[in-house]
Amino acid sequence: MDQTNSTASQIAFGDFLKVDIRVGRIVAAEAFPEARKPAFKLTIDFGPEIGTKRSSAQITVNHTLGELVGSQVLAVVNFPPRQIGPFISEVLTLGVPDENGDVMLIRPDRDVPIGGRLY
Repeated sequence: MDQTNSTASQIAFGDFLKVDIRVGRIVAAEAFPEARKPAFKLTIDFGPEIGTKRSSAQITVNHTLGELVGSQVLAVVNFPPRQIGPFISEVLTLGVPDENGDVMLIRPDRDVPIGGRLY
């Protein structure tokens, strides 16, 4: 990547290390009809150190409830909980936009131990 033409803000490596991104396994997924934008409620197991956390994710275009349970995802686990309608989202499940701007989850391409930290 050409550093001189980058539009992204630069941060110190130490700041990046403050963001705790972990791999977890989705153990439950359900519709979230009360959300303003279409979303699913996810329950994600991050292992014994972090435990099970809940997340709201706007991933309904590229993902189905049936495919989500059992799959691994990456999430930021050290943001404060956020109220989303009647739901408390405890982690930020990570994704990137596809060519239409709809979110695709970021997932390991093979199973890895849950709770593992991204470095």
